[in-house]
Amino acid sequence: MFTNKQLKDMIIPLIAEQFLVMLVGLADTFVVSYAGEAAVSGVSLVNSFNTIFIFLFTALASGGAVIVSQYIGKKNTEKASEAVSQLLMISVLFSAAVTLLILVFNEAIIRAIFGRVEQDVENACITYLRISAYSYPALAVYNGGAALYRSVGKTGTTMNISIIANVINVAGNLIGVFVLHAGVAGVAYPSLISRVFSAAVITLLCFRDHEGVRYRWRHILAWKGKLLKTIMGIAVPNGVESGIFQLVKVGLSSIVALFGTSQIAANGIAQSIWSVASLVSVAMDAVFITVIGQCMGARDVEQAEAYFKKLMKLTVVISLAWNGLIAALTPLVAEAYAVSDVTRQYVLYLVLIHNLGNSILFPFADCLGKGLRAAGDVKYTVGISLFTTIGVRLILSVLFGIVFHMEVIGIALAMFMDWLVRAVLFWNRFKKGKWKTFQVI
Repeated sequence: MFTNKQLKDMIIPLIAEQFLVMLVGLADTFVVSYAGEAAVSGVSLVNSFNTIFIFLFTALASGGAVIVSQYIGKKNTEKASEAVSQLLMISVLFSAAVTLLILVFNEAIIRAIFGRVEQDVENACITYLRISAYSYPALAVYNGGAALYRSVGKTGTTMNISIIANVINVAGNLIGVFVLHAGVAGVAYPSLISRVFSAAVITLLCFRDHEGVRYRWRHILAWKGKLLKTIMGIAVPNGVESGIFQLVKVGLSSIVALFGTSQIAANGIAQSIWSVASLVSVAMDAVFITVIGQCMGARDVEQAEAYFKKLMKLTVVISLAWNGLIAALTPLVAEAYAVSDVTRQYVLYLVLIHNLGNSILFPFADCLGKGLRAAGDVKYTVGISLFTTIGVRLILSVLFGIVFHMEVIGIALAMFMDWLVRAVLFWNRFKKGKWKTFQVI
């Protein structure tokens, strides 16, 4: 169903897009630092809150992408169009409701989550959150449109939109901070403008025909309860998993805070490097959803199994090469930070533990899981992910980090064990073939 060229044309733009997003994130942080400490604090605090909704919108889009991919595989372009149109409708309604709640209760939310902070930091948080909330519908709409393009394998389009949007964002930040001296608003409005641009472009493009699949007004303006239930059957478990994972991350941050300044700094630096190292698996998630979804939609189980194995091999090979390169460059990166030698040593250990697991285990713990979900095996994969996140990562973090006095290294080893257990369970699930029996549509 997919030639090597088609797979390459999907994978390379997705990896490039993730790399670009990572670079722009670093640029944003750098520019924001010139708006003052209150602005940096406000933006960083609110971004941790914004991440929750970003994951929820992504989960909703992923649910839609699985359904669209399966209908495309089944050659039912009318139902695929209906599904992606309903995804747009529910994305608009859900994100608009969230935006309304944030605009009404933003001050109460900030105080409830972050407690007592300095007044200028609180003002920065409120300003940034209000402006961010206006962009939620645009973010949700873009994710829905991107789901269509990724489902038909046209990832180059989303990459090009991302390039232009990120240029708008960075240029806007520079103007807002250095020319207009607008502080937090100077970095918030460019993000809003870039997201609105992305949403508008992808929506216009989605009204065009893509192998018979496109937005149709008659489906957008209708409520198809059965179809929405099918989409939400995948989206809701994904959203719950993402929410629990974010809560566990907050808990782990509290544990790391017990280990002293050097280890806190090392963990922060290491996480920024980890985000770069992880981009291959993040990009491959969308490939698994598209390819396996289309194969299972066509009920071609043999093809699905063959592509599972092919994509797994490809993901591991690329991840090994990329993570090895990042690990080799880490000593040079660590030298650029004005931190102690002890902190740098911790950074090296943390990156080595992460990159070893990320290259060998994470493709099985994450990408394989996304493929199983695309086949319809949702409850098992989400259940296992929640079990390993809480029952392995969180508990072992306490055990290794605090009880065994391994501190921040123990936290990293707990993450490694989370991936190991999940990888073994997912691979066993794949080998037993239970996923072959599911029928999503």
